[in-house]
This record gives sequence, C-alpha cells and structure tokens, in this order.
Amino acid sequence: MPPLKSYQNEFNDGCRNGKDSPTDAGATCSDTSTASDVGPSSNVISAQRCKPSPYCSGQYPFKMLENLNQLRGETRFCDVDIVAGGATYAAHRVVLSAASAYFEAMFRPELGLNEVNQKTVILHTIDGEILNILLDFIYTGRCEITQTNVQELLAAADMLQLHEVVDGCCEFLCRELHASNALGILRFSEAHHCEALTKSALNFVHANFPAITEEDEFLDTPQALLSQLLTSELLRVDSESQVFQAALRWIKHDVTQRRCYVFEILSLVRLALVPVKVIDQALRDCRDMSVKVALRSICRDIASKRGQLVPLRVCPRELAKKNIYIIGGSRRETSTTWNPEDDIFDTVAKFDIFRREWNETAPMEIGRILPGVAALNGKIYVVGGERGAQILANGEVYDPQNDCWLPIAPMVVPRCEFGLCALGNSLLAVGGWIGDDIGDSIECYHSEENVWQIIGNLPEPRFSMGVVSFEGLIYIVGGCTTSTRYLPNLVSYNPVTQEWECLARMQVPRCQMGVAILDRYLYVVGGNSSSQGVLSSVERYSFDENKWSSVYPMSIPRAIPAVAAADGLLYVAGGEQPCEATFYRAQITISAVECYDPLTDNWKSCPDLPVSRSEAGAVVV
Repeated sequence: MPPLKSYQNEFNDGCRNGKDSPTDAGATCSDTSTASDVGPSSNVISAQRCKPSPYCSGQYPFKMLENLNQLRGETRFCDVDIVAGGATYAAHRVVLSAASAYFEAMFRPELGLNEVNQKTVILHTIDGEILNILLDFIYTGRCEITQTNVQELLAAADMLQLHEVVDGCCEFLCRELHASNALGILRFSEAHHCEALTKSALNFVHANFPAITEEDEFLDTPQALLSQLLTSELLRVDSESQVFQAALRWIKHDVTQRRCYVFEILSLVRLALVPVKVIDQALRDCRDMSVKVALRSICRDIASKRGQLVPLRVCPRELAKKNIYIIGGSRRETSTTWNPEDDIFDTVAKFDIFRREWNETAPMEIGRILPGVAALNGKIYVVGGERGAQILANGEVYDPQNDCWLPIAPMVVPRCEFGLCALGNSLLAVGGWIGDDIGDSIECYHSEENVWQIIGNLPEPRFSMGVVSFEGLIYIVGGCTTSTRYLPNLVSYNPVTQEWECLARMQVPRCQMGVAILDRYLYVVGGNSSSQGVLSSVERYSFDENKWSSVYPMSIPRAIPAVAAADGLLYVAGGEQPCEATFYRAQITISAVECYDPLTDNWKSCPDLPVSRSEAGAVVV
C-alpha cells in the first residue's frame, strides 16, 4: 500500500472530483455499483459520504491564549498602552477588540475616534488594579473574584462589555446574598442592568423581609424602593405587624426628611390586619408629633370603619405565612381499639389562620410518628420518625404550590423523637432515639445537592427535646438523656465554630413538649414532667435577656402537641393527655386547638382538628 499521505490525497481528490477511486478505496467509500447503474446522483451522494470531518484540536485555543499572554508579558508586538489609575499596561489592539465590543468600537477606523491613532489610551473611570484583572481575563479567560473587588470588577466589566466577567460577578454576588447586604446588591444590580442578579436579589429580599428590616442597610433604602417592596404580594412575613414595624422604623430613622411620606408609606401597609394594640403601642412609643398625629388619625379611621386613610377590606399577602400544617402522628381514642398500624397518619391537616378552617392536603408516601418537620425555601421537609417498630431514615419534601410530595435522600442515621430545624439553606437533624440507644450525632442536609452529612455531636446523647434555630445558632431545650428523664437544660450550638454554650435553665424540667419561636422568645409548651405528669404550663425564654418566665397556662394539659407560631400568635394543636380506663391509666389523643396572644397573655379556642392526633409535626408556610 502506498504511504498514508499520498493515499489520502488520492482518496480525497477522487471524492472531490466525483470520479471513481481505485478499487480498494471505492469499496471503502461507496457502493460498488457503477455510475450507469445508479444514475447521475450517485457521485454527489458518494462525495457527501466520503467528505472527511475537519480535524479539531481542543488544546489549540488555550495554547493560542497562552502564547498571546506571553507576548503581552514580554511586550512583543504590543501596539497600545492602556493607562488606568496611574498604571500602564501594554496590549494588542486586535486582541482587545476581539474580546470587547468597547475596544472594538474605540479602535475601528471608520468611527474616527481619537484613540485610533493614539499609542496611549487613558481610562479615567477604572482603577488600575481592576484593569489589570480584566486584561488578565482577556488574555487567559480567568480572573479572581473576591468580596473586595467584585463590585468594581462588575462595574468595569460592564463598561468594557466583558459580559463573561459580568456573569461571573453576578454568580458570585448571588452566592453572597445575606440579610445584611441583599438590598445593596439589589440596588447595585439594577444600576448595572443585571437582570438575573436583580431577580435573585429581589426574591431573597421577599423571602427574608423580616430579617432584612432589622439590618442597618434597610434604613438607607430609597423611598421608591421601599414603596415597591411594601406593595408586593410576595413578602414572606409571619404577620402584617412585621411590615408595619418595618415601615415605622424606616420613617423614624430620618423623621425630619421622611415625615412627608408617613401617609404614603403607611397606606401601603395592610393596617386592617395589624392588631389595634400593636398600633397603640407604636403610638405610645413615638416621640415625633407629626408621626403621632398620623398614627392617631389612622387609629380613628380604623375604629370608625370609614376607610378614608387606609383600606379596611384587605387580604393577607399572597406569600404571607398563613397556613399551619399538622403532619403525620398517631391516634389513640377510648372509643376505638388501638391498632398501631392503622392509626399512624400519612395525612396532612392544613389550617388557614385567616379563614380559621381546616383542609386536607396530599398525603405523605408513608405514615410517620414523631418525625422531624421543617420548612425551607417555601417547601416542607419531613424526615425520619417511626412506623410500627421501625425507625426511619428516609424523607420527603412537599411543595405547597403543586400539592405533591417527592422523596429526598435518607439521613445517615435513622432516628425518631429528634430535632429538625432549618438554618440558612440547610436542614440540621439533632440527636433522637436511634433504636436500642439514644443518638448524639448532628447531621446536615444540603438541599441543592440532596445529601446528608454528619457534622458533629451533642455534648451527650439526647432525645424527646425541643430544637429551634435563631440568628445562626441552634437551641436545644429539655428532653431526656441516658441519666436524666426530664431535663431543664437549654444549650446553644454554633455550627460554624462548633462551640456549645449552656444558657439559663427552664423553671420546670420537661420532655415531649412543643416548641416555637415568636417575637424573639422561645416558647416551651406542655410536655411531661416527673412531678406534675402531663403539663398545661407554658414558659418562654428571652433570647435578648437569657431569662425564662411563665405565661398563662393552656386550658388543658398536653404532651407531644403540635406547636407553631403564625401572625403574632402561638398555636397548639392536638397532643395527648391521661385518661382513667377501667383497669389502667392510658394516654389518649385529643383534637382541641387553642392559640396564645402575647399581647393579652391569654388563650383562645380555635376550630378543632378534623381527627385527634398526637406525635405529629407542625410547620407554618
């Protein structure tokens, strides 16, 4: 056979000219039929089949960039000096023009700009170090984005029309979104017309509005942006009182300049949903006479039901937290023979706190008692628990928008009677009963990767306790250990530093209680104690004062109730209480629901659960 090179040339020439190739090549390239047998189109078909695919080197573009950057570093063939911030950088006009539409327009002769014939080009609005980073990117496709340079880098890249760098900066800022910077990032992204970043930042502000209003950055929000936020249906708030308090805080920060906006801003708050006592308290705390006059006028307008200053017929915001979900659990009633399998619920009862009515949503895949339940990013996660004699590790997530459940990755350790809470964009599962023993492990669920990971351990194994998250810390209260049945302890855990701190102890040691956070207080509701049995007592812990105090007790004692806070109230649903049977003392489930108002220190009855249940989880979405 002839050498490969001559053979390939002969082969290609034959295909290009539409001629028959040598016999061996023809057998390879096309059918053995002659042209007269198949008609005039066979040569075209043969040529198409035989046309070789172009050779492509994946490393060539990188090698080319590397060589160009080396030439730049050695100032070889450079034909322009770019000056910024007193620093001068040599470059090639053709490379700059290929990378940036800004430079392409600057150096295009037809446009007749002065820079076309200048050896030195000065960029007045860009810092020298930032320009150096951007030139490095033009020649290498890489740049380092940090918290220190991201804003200047994005602004300069936007000016020079380096869209890839702009996209990289936007992705970086999306990952950095936090309650303390979200409004600033939102304003910055709008100024530079970064649509994707603006959307992400606005979604973050809507989802975390109560936390954002506590930050100093909120106080400097322009009036137009504040008005835009206050009109939004997408604010995810616990109650309209949070919106009212935020509006007042903004006004009072610069009352001299902002008193002219009082009625305009407050008219955007749905004041008919704010308790009168909250407005009265704001009136007593206000020192500016003009704001006081406005609040008095609004109070009179609401009391007289005129609705001239503020609308009276308003609905809760679309994404305000207004539904309480009671998930899983079990039922034991004196009128029925208890069958553990039949009376473990896979159903979910939903309570609309504004309509004050119960509905049922899509059921879980399996029934669970004592599961971990938490809300994260508008969805409900349910993991672990017990069914019959089996302790579970699997979990599922519920989307309220679509009314459907989907499975998620199982925990590393099966567990029930444990604590589950959301922190940032993750879930933390703490302790619990793990079969023949008490667990001490802490594992974290990363929702984006759908994976669980062990991240630490409790100071000692614990189960049947209350677990909540607040301002970046995990709080664990009460429960049982291997040595103590009823604990009064409260401890906090910092997941970043992995440090534990012992805090003030509860007044009544207890386990199997319900817990929830309301207005910077941790509420502990009911449960079991060694001296008093099933409890009706309620106490709360002040995060600011590290101090416990008692509040008015529930109307009936409850153990293992479902507890949640919504719209400024504390809700308690179901649970179990002792019942004297013929020959023994039993625990039966109850359906009663009541809510606590911290403004009046009183409990009120609510519509009962459709079916009595205990050992259920509760969450508000």
